[in-house]
Amino acid sequence: MCIGQVGNLVPHMVVQAIMAQHLMPLWGLSASQAGFMAGSYAFGYMLAVPVLATLTDKIDARRVLVGGTIMSMAATLAFPLVATDVVTASLMWGLAGLGFAGAYMPGLKALTDRLGAGDISRSVTLYTSSFSLGVALSFLIAQVAADRYGWQAAFYVTGVAPMLMLGATLFMRPVPPVPREGSAFDFRAVFGNRPALGYILAYGAHCFELYGMRTWLVSFWTFVTAANAGNVPAGAITLSVLFSLLSMPSSILGNEAALRFGRHRAISWVQGASGLIGLAIGFAAGAPPWMLFVLILLYAITIPADSGALTSGMASAATPHAKGATMAVHSTVGFGLSALGGWGFGLALDAAGGPQSPNAWLAGFALLSLAIFLGPLALRWSRKDETHRTK
Repeated sequence: MCIGQVGNLVPHMVVQAIMAQHLMPLWGLSASQAGFMAGSYAFGYMLAVPVLATLTDKIDARRVLVGGTIMSMAATLAFPLVATDVVTASLMWGLAGLGFAGAYMPGLKALTDRLGAGDISRSVTLYTSSFSLGVALSFLIAQVAADRYGWQAAFYVTGVAPMLMLGATLFMRPVPPVPREGSAFDFRAVFGNRPALGYILAYGAHCFELYGMRTWLVSFWTFVTAANAGNVPAGAITLSVLFSLLSMPSSILGNEAALRFGRHRAISWVQGASGLIGLAIGFAAGAPPWMLFVLILLYAITIPADSGALTSGMASAATPHAKGATMAVHSTVGFGLSALGGWGFGLALDAAGGPQSPNAWLAGFALLSLAIFLGPLALRWSRKDETHRTK
């Protein structure tokens, strides 16, 4: 499942990876337009996941996973044939995100449905942390393919990788969902579960920060490179891959810290540290590139360190018969705020002077920090009426 997950993620960051060097000049896009285009993937995901993830409480999640994977793959391969401007590009990328809505959380449901009894925290964390390996490959493959063979090649090359997940589904035994009378979406079981909602809200803050940074990382380093006449410690490809690769061990270690020191405490410390580092990058936008390089690598550690702990906490706190519905809300909130993170960062850039201004980058990073500081507040709120305690 983790190998399949990586395959499904290889197309995930293609637009963000080639946006600054290829798509923005090609279509004459402003920062806010580019942010909206990149965020349309998450918008499509957000619209579809409430239905598709909740559906896994009624039918075997494997069936939803197969359909979502096929749709995501088809939309990615069709993107260069259809996209000619910001509107058509956003529509196509939104369809790819809609397909991924049937692949990510339904894939997690398919996995957890097939695990034995006991603590699933490490298994869930390994699955969610493999997200980062797929993103790293997405940045690497997309940029190399676009630079060598043209921007269209980035979509063709990455678009075939989801076949790995289709292969993984062939080895899954059928698992029917937990039988239950009535509607597939139990509002009380989801929205009346304050511990699960706390993790969901904190996850939304995490996603806003994560996707805001992922969307604009290559563009920010392009700005740093131009401002220093190319005298930087590493190129944009190397930096984006390193940023993503560090996420996987960081997420695993963050979950281990949550198991040892308490989930709420570990997540709160990680999110607070991440917000401070984001502010430091914004204030240092005009500083020497080696300093920014170090800060970005530290950011690559703190941003994802809460991911596995948040998702496994949500899965453990969910009411058993409404696990799919809880995952649907979790993912809807997360990817909805992911879309706003990339778009909001672009709006902040335009409002503060554009991508060539250090003050504009300060505005963008300050927005991400403000969002992540709200995560610990959500966790504190969830403890006021906590009836479910997780490790």
